[in-house]
Amino acid sequence: QVQLVESGGGLVQAGGSLRLSCVASGRTSRTSSRYAMAWFRQPPGKEREFVAAITWSGGTALYADSVKGRFTMSGDNAKNTVYLQMNSLKPEDTAVYYCAAGPGVGVHPYEYYYWGQGTQVTVSS
Repeated sequence: QVQLVESGGGLVQAGGSLRLSCVASGRTSRTSSRYAMAWFRQPPGKEREFVAAITWSGGTALYADSVKGRFTMSGDNAKNTVYLQMNSLKPEDTAVYYCAAGPGVGVHPYEYYYWGQGTQVTVSS
């Protein structure tokens, strides 16, 4: 089992920045070498959607078109932590952001085995 805990959400004005963190615990020694990590988000009243994904090695990264150039995902293997740096935030970025772990980089929620509890990001106009 792998446990994921997100933090860093909050309220920010449009154009501002936030950095989300996701700490993995449990069978993290296997996580580091075998899993990809991702961020998804769920806006109010909408389906969960892909934001970004990265392998722990950092060799592969994917971003949703809506966040390319504004969001950057990175990882720190020593801390079993992944980050999502979000710049130039827009009101449409308002959502609950979830961290996920799975066997490979993918853009669909069903491709990920483990999920955190989510952290709220609210961007005011």
